[in-house]
Amino acid sequence: MTVTGTDITAELIRDLLREQHPDLAGRPLKLGALGWDNQVWRLGDDLAVRMPWATESADGLLRKEHAWLPSLADGLPLPVPVPQRLGEPSARFPRPWLVTTWVPGEPADRAPASRPDLAADALAAFLTAFHRPAPDEAPAGRDRGGRLADTADGLTGALAWAAGLGLVQDPDAVRAVWEDAAAAPEWTGPRLWLHGDLHPANVLTTDGTFSGVIDFGDLFAGDPAFDLASAWILLPDGALDRFHAAYRPAPDPATLRRARGWAVLRALAGIRIGHAGDQGLPGGKPTWGPPGRAALRRLTASL
Repeated sequence: MTVTGTDITAELIRDLLREQHPDLAGRPLKLGALGWDNQVWRLGDDLAVRMPWATESADGLLRKEHAWLPSLADGLPLPVPVPQRLGEPSARFPRPWLVTTWVPGEPADRAPASRPDLAADALAAFLTAFHRPAPDEAPAGRDRGGRLADTADGLTGALAWAAGLGLVQDPDAVRAVWEDAAAAPEWTGPRLWLHGDLHPANVLTTDGTFSGVIDFGDLFAGDPAFDLASAWILLPDGALDRFHAAYRPAPDPATLRRARGWAVLRALAGIRIGHAGDQGLPGGKPTWGPPGRAALRRLTASL
């Protein structure tokens, strides 16, 4: 059975709650957001239901969040959607689904951080708290967080696509940032817990600063440079130095170089997704383009 966005309705979710979690079935229910992998429905004032609706990989990502995130959420300085209940596949809906805590705020792709110092401090505090050593059984990063040199083909294709549409002003400078990063020494420290997908739609803002972090489906353990790359995309101009000074332990030069390389790749991915609709491709999210272009401007200036 294939599930599409139109198959997921308030009536369906209400029926699923009655079957599996009847104590929650009477709460008010309304659509909150349409994410890349999941629909998010607000359940009462303090809970949310996440329903996979697009990518097939979302099923495993939801189960991973349910298994790992509750123990990692303790002590974090920003709210996160802590899993409360797991819904199992059934005749009504053939995929797993989650009930989590509700995290208020506006996604940063629609409401970017505008207070540099507060945003830098908030992001540094969150990543400092989250980047703790992971156990041996912690998940790996699929295609994320490996050797930057192994991403050369992906960089070439993404950069050629963006440059061909005039979306990158100086592709040679962008490549130079990535090449410097790919030549940096690799991470030799412990595998640290990483969010794994800190793009602007997964970080929430309130009053100009970061107020929550959502969607931990790409959670994995590895090199902190992958998450540190997000600062180039999430923070407003003038905030990078403060962020790097506030993050602990202070990142070494090689880690900062690798972070710039991952930031190039993440920025190009955001630009591609932001302009996918213009090219007749599925999944276009226009609000993802501007943060990606701003990040490339800052990255090339950093050379």
